[in-house]
Amino acid sequence: MNKDQIKGAAKDIAGKIQEEAGKLVGSEEQQIKGLKKQAEGKVQKGVGNVKEAVGDMKEAVKEAIGDVKKAVKKG
Repeated sequence: MNKDQIKGAAKDIAGKIQEEAGKLVGSEEQQIKGLKKQAEGKVQKGVGNVKEAVGDMKEAVKEAIGDVKKAVKKG
């Protein structure tokens, strides 16, 4: 997990809490703010997921290049 995934998940949870608190006190404004925070959190977590996937792909490409180099040397 990277920092964007963690921060995004935390923001999503905080938004859920804020939305529920808004429901309890009857504040539509707080409910909307909570929903907005949840959306921001989901986007940030998604960015973190993409970053992690790109990092994994970079490692796979490096390994593949290393395998090709070994095969060429054995040639």
